[in-house]
Amino acid sequence: MDFTSDNAAGVSQPILEAIVAANAGPAPAYGADCFSAAAADLLREVFETDLTVFLVATGTAANALALAALCPPWGAAFCHQSAHVMTDECGAPEMFTAGAKLIGVGGGAGKISAAALAASLAAFPRGLVKQAQPAALSLSQATECGTLYGCAEIAELSALAHGAGLGVHMDGARFANALVALGCSAAEMSWKAGVDVLSFGATKNGALACEALIVFDAGRAETLPFQRKRSGHTLSKGRFLGAQMVAYLKDDHWLANASAANEQARRLAAGLAKAPGVRMPWPTGANEVFAFLPRKKDAALRAAGARYYDWTARETGGAGADEVFVRLVTSFSTTAAEVDAMTALACG
Repeated sequence: MDFTSDNAAGVSQPILEAIVAANAGPAPAYGADCFSAAAADLLREVFETDLTVFLVATGTAANALALAALCPPWGAAFCHQSAHVMTDECGAPEMFTAGAKLIGVGGGAGKISAAALAASLAAFPRGLVKQAQPAALSLSQATECGTLYGCAEIAELSALAHGAGLGVHMDGARFANALVALGCSAAEMSWKAGVDVLSFGATKNGALACEALIVFDAGRAETLPFQRKRSGHTLSKGRFLGAQMVAYLKDDHWLANASAANEQARRLAAGLAKAPGVRMPWPTGANEVFAFLPRKKDAALRAAGARYYDWTARETGGAGADEVFVRLVTSFSTTAAEVDAMTALACG
């Protein structure tokens, strides 16, 4: 009963097989291989547009490079106050941008509100020499609270950002989970809604180590080959990134994996909601479940072998004196039996 993270899951079989197949014989280095080219072509099909792709091995690299493409050293990147780029990347965005400032913006359940973004932009007037200059908006989809922006919400926030001269980045570490939950197309949830640069995650959804930094506006991609190389994220044996991405996208494997993870998250959320003393702060959007557990129940679950993480309750107004706030995450490999065992313990 491991619900710590979708990073705890292994690699899906089709992707493992693709890595092994790509190992046969020589291939051009540094991304000049046929696998990487095929991955770029598949991404163009998925997103229904021309685009530029940079494959990297980590989501932190994708996010930090994306913001570096949008933000000069004197720039400001606006993100939710609990966004992964703000709280979980050890200053990588600031380092990759050579000093740009991250500005936390408020909003309930991990989502930036249009009013809060407008107020933050108003507090950073362009041209004021003593302040960082507004340069980028970063949206997490799904958010750190597991909630989702609808396509109309993305479009509204993107329009505000573009109106103020900002580029728009989306941290899509769980892009597939959000996509299948909303039932829209990849294009509708990205460039059609105003996203300029996307960190398209695969690692949390079945890959070994593979993320795609996707640039929809070719003009914003000019510096990225140099920034990726300078930061140490241009892999010499790039074919293994390309092979992973091809297997991930082929036959909608990425959507099937995300659907499986989301289904078990819904099952888990429904089961926990029936447990005495358990309360849920918001509906489950994708594959992350958040819950307040009575302390005794939390201790009993952990003693029985359940694994999950304590989480900050800032977004919820705080836990009660006899409660703990926790996050549970399902993956493509989570089984109904694991979920049912967990919920049976919680309800017992």
